[in-house]
Parts: sequence; C-alpha cells; structure tokens
Amino acid sequence: QVQLVESGGGLVQPGGSLRLSCAASGNIPRIDAMGWYRQTPGKQRDLVAVITSGGNTNYADSVKGRFTISRDNAKNTVYLQMHSLKLEDTGVYYCNAKTPWGIYWGQGTQVTVSS
Repeated sequence: QVQLVESGGGLVQPGGSLRLSCAASGNIPRIDAMGWYRQTPGKQRDLVAVITSGGNTNYADSVKGRFTISRDNAKNTVYLQMHSLKLEDTGVYYCNAKTPWGIYWGQGTQVTVSS
C-alpha cells in the first residue's frame, strides 16, 4: 500500500508561482512513474505532467514551458514547479503514483489563480 500526501497549494495571482510537493510513503518496492493531474468542477481529471523513475517527462500542452516536474527517487517525492500561472490553471491538483501492483492517488491540493 502506498500513501501520497500533497502540499504546496494555495491562492496566487496571475503570473505568480507555486511549488507542489507529493511524498509517497508505505511499502514501496518500486514506483515506475509519478505525476500530477488537475481537476475542475464538472470535468474529468486531466494529466498535467508525469515523470518516470528514469527521469523522462511528459507535459500537457497547456503547461509546457511554464511547469516543471521533478522527482527525488531517494525520498519518493515528486515536485511540480509552476510559473506564469494563469486563471485556467485553477483546480485541485492530485498526485499519482504508478507501480507494478497498482495506481495510487493523493487527496488533492487546491490551487487557485485569481486577482
């Protein structure tokens, strides 16, 4: 079983920055990929960014050039550095971990971009 705990969300003005963190704990023989997803009311949860254990990354087109995902394998922690935030970046950000034994989700952290 893997537990994911996100932190770092909050209220920020357009053009501002935030850094999200997600720490994984529990029985973790291996985590293949960790990522961040965003969900707004009435919509599905969409991929924002993902990083593999080898460091390969993939981003949603809407965040390329503004967001950076990184990972500390020793700490089983993934980060999402967000710059130049836009109103449409608002949502609940969920951390995700993919293992050979299942997919796990955090409880989510709210990011609100508003003037």
